[in-house]
Amino acid sequence: MPLYEHRSQPLLSRRLFALRLLSHSAVAASLLAVSLALGVLGYHFLVGLAWLDSLLNASMILGGMGPVDAISTPLGKVFASVYALFAGIVFLATSAILVVPLAHRLLHRLHVESADNPRP
Repeated sequence: MPLYEHRSQPLLSRRLFALRLLSHSAVAASLLAVSLALGVLGYHFLVGLAWLDSLLNASMILGGMGPVDAISTPLGKVFASVYALFAGIVFLATSAILVVPLAHRLLHRLHVESADNPRP
């Protein structure tokens, strides 16, 4: 079963579209939760920060704000660099996961309307 309807199929009902948005939101939230957990574990075990400080640093990096605590170990600096790059990719992926259903519905609606009113 395809994830999205074909252009020859009618638009999804509002109820089914809301469920699609909900499922995409759940995937995005799961991606963020796993990414946050990886960051917390990395900051705790590789950098040596306390759990709460690890959560704060991982949250700030994942949110795009930057680190809070200074990192002094070489392994910690490598982890922070890799995690910052990873967080940027997660931001892009999460944005795409949330925007795709809206963009698909808009393009599908435009295609359905243009098929109903063909050009002369």
